Amino acid sequence: MSRIKVVIAEDSLTVRKRLIEIVSADPELELVGEAADGKEAIELVRRYRPDVLSMDMMMPLMTGLAATEYIMAHFPVPILVVSASINRGELYRTYDALAAGAVDVIEKLTGEGNDEAWAKDYLATLKLVSRIRVITHPRGRLSSIPQSPPPGVAPVALAQQKYSVAAIGASTGGPGAILDVLNGLPDSFSLPILFVLHISEPFGTAFADWLDGQTGRRVSYAREGDLVSAAAGKVLMAPPGQHLSVREGRLRLSLEAERHSCRPSVDVLFESIARDYGPAACATLLTGMGRDGAAGLLKIRQAGGLTVAQDEASSVIYGMPREAALLGAATHILPLSEIGPFLGRVPASPMGQRR
Repeated sequence: MSRIKVVIAEDSLTVRKRLIEIVSADPELELVGEAADGKEAIELVRRYRPDVLSMDMMMPLMTGLAATEYIMAHFPVPILVVSASINRGELYRTYDALAAGAVDVIEKLTGEGNDEAWAKDYLATLKLVSRIRVITHPRGRLSSIPQSPPPGVAPVALAQQKYSVAAIGASTGGPGAILDVLNGLPDSFSLPILFVLHISEPFGTAFADWLDGQTGRRVSYAREGDLVSAAAGKVLMAPPGQHLSVREGRLRLSLEAERHSCRPSVDVLFESIARDYGPAACATLLTGMGRDGAAGLLKIRQAGGLTVAQDEASSVIYGMPREAALLGAATHILPLSEIGPFLGRVPASPMGQRR
């Protein structure tokens, strides 16, 4: 079995040497190159075509963000961002890198706390990221995936139904996907959008602010007790580490147990939308690992709502939307580029109308 080829890009010699030690000690990994700046990283990726690139954000000559954008545009490889979360500027660069195609992010080794625990997490994440296919592949769908309604569910016709709320869930690949969806919506789109993203702490703290600056739509973190209808045309995002749900038309936040090892959980949001809004709900499940959101999407479809799953070809990881498709939870399976325009055609009902 061939070993996983790794390139490490990190400008701090101390940190880089420690990363090299960690990678070199693992028999499943092979270090093929080390870079101190983004330009070197590009050359090493061009030369060795590694299975995974460990990428620092703040580097001289060319930043990790600029290198990520170039690599993903010319010779894509799976990229794990290794970033310090010490300031908003670096957080924003990390989000930019994820939107540009980097797969995941892990907090940089600080020298404080349990170094061995961090090394174990780093190795596991490197291996996971290395298995993700980032090179564009022919568009296609599994013939075994049903798009017909499950038993007892009537087909949905956009012309016959109006909607009061839109819910979106995403995980790995989600930063770029949600940006595409929001930018694909027309300015006239008036439904409140409730959004759950799986993003590891502490990197979720400023994501809503970053997203707000990337689109022409207001994005903020949801607040306990606020009316959903008051957020017409806006995006309300689950705060880091808290479930987001809806009850009687108001937002609810909780620290209840994780679902599918996630908090916030897409299923928690989708199930509450199904209960509260029924046929007046529409929901979209985007790229992500695992199955969070699939059962909740089915609940919305069974309640008569409109449900969309991202297709395989455009997903960074075809996990969550695949589970939804296999359940028959999606009324529509669409490529990412078509989801925003499709949702933009959803007719809106009077604000606040629920089931």
